[in-house]
Amino acid sequence: MTEKSKVYTKGGDRGETGLVGGTRVSKSDQRIDLYGEVDELNSWVGVVVSHLDNKLFINEIESLKTIQNLLFDLGSNLACEAEKRKAFKLPAIKEKSISNIELAIDRLDSECPKLTNFILPGGGAAASFLHLSRTVCRKVERKLIQYQKTTGEELPENSVKFINRLSDFFFVLSRYVNLKMGESEVLWKP
Repeated sequence: MTEKSKVYTKGGDRGETGLVGGTRVSKSDQRIDLYGEVDELNSWVGVVVSHLDNKLFINEIESLKTIQNLLFDLGSNLACEAEKRKAFKLPAIKEKSISNIELAIDRLDSECPKLTNFILPGGGAAASFLHLSRTVCRKVERKLIQYQKTTGEELPENSVKFINRLSDFFFVLSRYVNLKMGESEVLWKP
């Protein structure tokens, strides 16, 4: 019988953590903050899945689970030094994944009423959590751009495009979920 690995290693007890390639960095490093935000986004997507009816939203749940895997792929790439990503054969975000998100956006949007007002976050619980996912996604996007500008490090392939499209997906899916659940959208009324 193989020995089970421990959850804790004590390696970070002095405020440092290891990157995939072995470099030790401070837990306050901009890179750690960035992939921590990706991890938070992934957790919010998990919350959304837990609030969706698994009979009514079969396709959407599958899409969200695929997105969770893609977010984990992105996080693993961000946790690795750019020059070592190919050596570790980390999974990249492919154009096909982005195209699939675009197709899902178009399909869901075609069923939603035409937008005539700005929409405030709200409606049912799942839609509200999708809005939280959207805002965290936008935060990830800002931090990705900031990271690239301040470090000059090459970002993982298609990462900005993926995150940009993903926030649109969360917005449209929130509208679709409210529609299917019979929840009213909360309109901005200035």
